[in-house]
Amino acid sequence: MSPTMFPTTPSSLLPERPLVISPTLAATIGLEEAVMLQSLAEVISHRPNLKRHASTLQWVELSGENMLALFPFWAVIDIRRIQASLQNLGLIVLEAIPKSESSFYIAIDDSSAQKNRINSEPAKSISPLSVPPLGAAPHKPQPSIKPGSATLISSNWQPEETWLQQCRQHNIPDQFIHTLVPEFIGYWRDRGQARFSWGNAFYKHVLKEWRNEQTRVGKYELSTQMSESWRPGQDAIEILENSGVSGGFLEDAIPEFVLYWRERGMVHGAWNTKFIEHIRRQWAKFSASFGLDDTPNIIPSDWQPSADCFEVLALAEIDEEYARGRVLEFVLYWRDSQQVKSSWNTVFLQFIKQDWARRLQNQSTEESYGENESVAGSSQQRIKEKFQKIADRSWAD
Repeated sequence: MSPTMFPTTPSSLLPERPLVISPTLAATIGLEEAVMLQSLAEVISHRPNLKRHASTLQWVELSGENMLALFPFWAVIDIRRIQASLQNLGLIVLEAIPKSESSFYIAIDDSSAQKNRINSEPAKSISPLSVPPLGAAPHKPQPSIKPGSATLISSNWQPEETWLQQCRQHNIPDQFIHTLVPEFIGYWRDRGQARFSWGNAFYKHVLKEWRNEQTRVGKYELSTQMSESWRPGQDAIEILENSGVSGGFLEDAIPEFVLYWRERGMVHGAWNTKFIEHIRRQWAKFSASFGLDDTPNIIPSDWQPSADCFEVLALAEIDEEYARGRVLEFVLYWRDSQQVKSSWNTVFLQFIKQDWARRLQNQSTEESYGENESVAGSSQQRIKEKFQKIADRSWAD
């Protein structure tokens, strides 16, 4: 609590007045709401009360600076969220001050005050999202909850659509949300506790369970091996694409990444994270080596890959001698086609990676079936496969 809001004793060892929270109130309306409500109650008790209309409520004038001083441990967006929750619960009332952009009137609307105000003129309250002191732009309103006393949860209770929408904003699937309803109802019916807003309590429960579920999924991933059909998650792809990595580069790198870890048979974790790290290193090396030359040109007859190109291939554990042996065929093909490219190093790198992957796959097939073939049949098969390799031009598509 800020020392500027309340008087403090000079001899006190505490620089600020400590916060005292009622456990019962916190269990009923939520810990954050209880902190704000009791802090506001103390402010109202130390400040001169104002009369508004025919209301019997005790009003005080506050500003945005006052709210930030009262709650320095919260961000502006959190103050506004908790303030909106208290308004939806019918526990506080706010009223704008004409011609003022930084101050507003606030009062605590307890049950006894509501009884005295049944036949009185109600104060003109303002939306928590339009309160000027916090200086925030308007955004979606919180779900409205009919003010009144706390109630027990019913056996057929269901969350309102507004609370479901709030859950969906965190990308929580509807199926996951609805599976938690029976458990939630049973838990609170067994305890016999009353709440002002069961929707708000359910919303917080869903967020907690969803975080636990994500943690469990992450731990499960830590104990898995690389599968042949593995692909990076959409989140990982979006992160890399937002970093400037091209989609073609990502697709070319996936088979290489999968093959590398499958051959090692290691039980590893967070494959998406490892893939992101791998691609970032490869892309940084790739970009530094070749740049992003956008001037297309025909491949020269004496063209040779740069030294950096072979370094990138070495990171992928591709034999340099094998790559150099394919340069002549690569140049001849593109010289005959008369096509222009922005970076021949890039085209050569993609060609070698794809060709090397096919070579490893073919070798694996030969090893698997070689023992069951006759010598003559095996030789004929090898000759046929070598011919297909020589005639293969799919990398040029």
